[in-house]
Amino acid sequence: MKNYIYTSYFEEQVLRKRPYLEKEWCIRVIEHPEKTERQDNNRFQFWKRISELDGHFLRVTTFENKTTIHNAFPDRRFEL
Repeated sequence: MKNYIYTSYFEEQVLRKRPYLEKEWCIRVIEHPEKTERQDNNRFQFWKRISELDGHFLRVTTFENKTTIHNAFPDRRFEL
């Protein structure tokens, strides 16, 4: 298993605003995404349906190394 790290933004803002999110879910999304997309700013977005979120997709944003988790949120409008 890779060593994942979390930005201070993720720790201080994302988890504060969304205390129901689990870091394990974020790792699950990155390791087994249903969709991956590279952004212009060299970040990556990953989507995966999470059963614990009533089947909604969780979107996780990482830095270019794909192991630094920066943001995560349920993406209720995302569809494959």
